[in-house]
Amino acid sequence: MNMHDEQFERTRRLLGGEAMERLAGARVAVFGIGGVGGYVCEALARSGVGALDLIDSDTVSLSNLNRQIIALHSTIGRYKTEVMRDRIRDINPDCAVRVYNCFFLPENASDFPFADYDYAVDAVDTVAAKVALVLHAQEAGVPIISSMGAGNKLDPSLFRVADIYKTNVCPLAKVMRHELRKRGVRHLKVVYSEETPLTPIEEPEAAADTAAGADQAAITPDGRAVANAYAEHFRRPVSGRPVPGSTAFVPSAAGLLIASEVVRDLAQGPKRS
Repeated sequence: MNMHDEQFERTRRLLGGEAMERLAGARVAVFGIGGVGGYVCEALARSGVGALDLIDSDTVSLSNLNRQIIALHSTIGRYKTEVMRDRIRDINPDCAVRVYNCFFLPENASDFPFADYDYAVDAVDTVAAKVALVLHAQEAGVPIISSMGAGNKLDPSLFRVADIYKTNVCPLAKVMRHELRKRGVRHLKVVYSEETPLTPIEEPEAAADTAAGADQAAITPDGRAVANAYAEHFRRPVSGRPVPGSTAFVPSAAGLLIASEVVRDLAQGPKRS
């Protein structure tokens, strides 16, 4: 048994040789390498996925240390994609990693080779980007799974996998249902929490901060109402919404749950929806 075979032996005992070959031959794009997306990448690399595209424009900051797997004092200031790439290479040197140091936006969607992807993971923060990701993935016939709100939550046991139209409680899922229904999207696999969002304890210096998702007012003519619906997640109107609270164990749970769905779907095949 060579080193590569030994590395994935325990996974092969559960999934079988054919499934491991499918994983090794798959390319997964992870959009957003933060608290959720970082753990998605970690689990996919450790599961034997052969190629990963990492998309994010952010750099590691001190405020990421409480929850993001790529956040260390030694990585502060570095691009999250590049830190994750180096970590993946240290886990599985055979994994082919491509990095895009940019945010996915509706305006630059054509820059991403959706035809190359066997699966896409949406772990981005804004509704505009989420909607565009879903539309482009489904147009290309690429399976996609989308992360709903993980901020202001404390109970990782309340995450669920469901179709977007069967979700409840989560304010972000409510907004996504609204936007996707108008665009004729009939199905979308998501990971969401049934926990009622907590009200964050706001620090005075953070009062003027705007949480991710504020761009929703530009999505539709009634975007202001939609954005305020999303703001229920933070219990504040859009104009005064503080940055959400988060922990080490909630976004990681969502990320690992997403990764488990991706691995299961790829292992079973076929690769295209």
